[in-house]
Amino acid sequence: MNRRDFLAGVGALAASAQLGTRLEAEDSGANDGSCQVAAYYFGDYHPDERNIAEHGPGWTEWNLVKSAAPRFPGHRQPRIPLWGYGDESDPRVFERKIAAATASKIDAFIFDWYWYKDGPFLESALTNGYLRASNCQDLKFGVMWANHDWFDIQPAKMAGAPTLEFAGAIGNESFYAMVDRLLDLFQHPSYFLVEGCPYFSIYELFRFVQGFGGVSGAALALEEMRAKVRALGFPDIHLNAVTWGAKLLPGQSEVTNLPELLDRLHVDSTTSYVWIHHTHFSNTFTTEYRDIRNQYEIYRATAAKTLGRPYFPNVTVGWDSTPRTCQTDNYRLGEYPFTSVIVNNTPEAFKAALESARAFAVENLPPDKRIITLNSWNEWTEGSYLEPDTANGMTYLDAVRDVFTLR
Repeated sequence: MNRRDFLAGVGALAASAQLGTRLEAEDSGANDGSCQVAAYYFGDYHPDERNIAEHGPGWTEWNLVKSAAPRFPGHRQPRIPLWGYGDESDPRVFERKIAAATASKIDAFIFDWYWYKDGPFLESALTNGYLRASNCQDLKFGVMWANHDWFDIQPAKMAGAPTLEFAGAIGNESFYAMVDRLLDLFQHPSYFLVEGCPYFSIYELFRFVQGFGGVSGAALALEEMRAKVRALGFPDIHLNAVTWGAKLLPGQSEVTNLPELLDRLHVDSTTSYVWIHHTHFSNTFTTEYRDIRNQYEIYRATAAKTLGRPYFPNVTVGWDSTPRTCQTDNYRLGEYPFTSVIVNNTPEAFKAALESARAFAVENLPPDKRIITLNSWNEWTEGSYLEPDTANGMTYLDAVRDVFTLR
C-alpha cells in the first residue's frame, strides 16, 4: 500500500470530537477490574523484498517452521499451524486472526515494526493484512519499533558469527522519515491509545540513543516527534520502553542511571517482550515453565520501583527457538538461538500465569493503564504463539478468554 492509498483509506481524524469519543469508549468499564490485553505480532509470514533477495522468491518464516525437526529425545517439533501456512499480507487471512483475537478478549496487536536506515521491513503484515481486513475496526493495533540489529539467522549455525544485514541504530534523516509514517498510523481510528495518546514502544532504547550519538540528540528527536503528534490534536505520545533495551551505553556520561535516562527521554511506561529476557535457562536441553515464570515474577515485583515508571506485566506462552537453527547440525546449547527449550507450558500453566498478571495489574496499575502484554500471537520459530496448532487447538486462546472475561 502506498502512502496516498493509505491516507485515502484512513482519512484524518477530527481531533477534538472523535478523539473524545474514542477516549470515552476506552475508559468505559475501567473501574471494574478490567485490563487491556495486547499481544505482540511478528510479521515475517509473508514474502518481503529483503527476504526474497536473501533467501529466494516466496521465502517466509514459514519455511523454518516446516523444516523444524526434533533436536533431542522428547522434543516436540515440528509445530503445525491448524490454520495452515497462510500469507498474513492477505486481508482474508488476517480477518481470521482478528476474529479469533477479539473472541478471545485480546484488545490489541502490538506489531513488531521494523524501520532501518533505508526504510521499512516486514511492513505488509500491517499495511496489507491488518489494515485492509474488513474487520480491523474490531481490534486495536499499536507498534513496537523493533530497532534491533537484524542478523542472518534464518537459519543460524553455531560456528562463526552471523552476518549483520541491517543495523538497528539510525540517524536523523531515517528517523524523521519513520516519524512521518508513524503519524499516518497514529491517525487510524483503530490505533491503540493510552490516555488519549498513541502508544509507541521502543524495543532497544540504548540503540536508539546510539543512533543519535547520545542522550541529548535522542531526547531532541523525541521532542520533535511529540510536537508533530500534538499538532495532530493528540495530547502527546505514550512512549513505552521494553526493559530489555533500557540500558546505558558503555562510557555513557550524560546520565548515570536508568531512571535518569528514562526521565531525559520522557518515557511514560515500561514493559517486557518475553520472559526469558529476565531469566536464566537450565544447563540442559529443557527448562521448566514454572521455573522461568518464578524468575520473571521476581523481576516483575520490583521493575516499576527500579525504573521509576509504571510497568506493564507480560505473559509468555513458551520458548523454543530451535527452528531458527541449522537442522542438519547436531544440537548444542549456546547463545541464541541455541538455547534450552521451555517445557510443560501447558494451557493450564499459561492460564495460571495470566491470572497472576491480571492480579498484578489490578493491584499495581491505575485503571486506565492496566495493560498486559502477551508473547505472542505468532512467534512460531521461537515457540511462543497463541495461534492454534494441531496439537493444542484453540486452548491457549481459550485461556486468555477465560481469564479476561469479567464475571
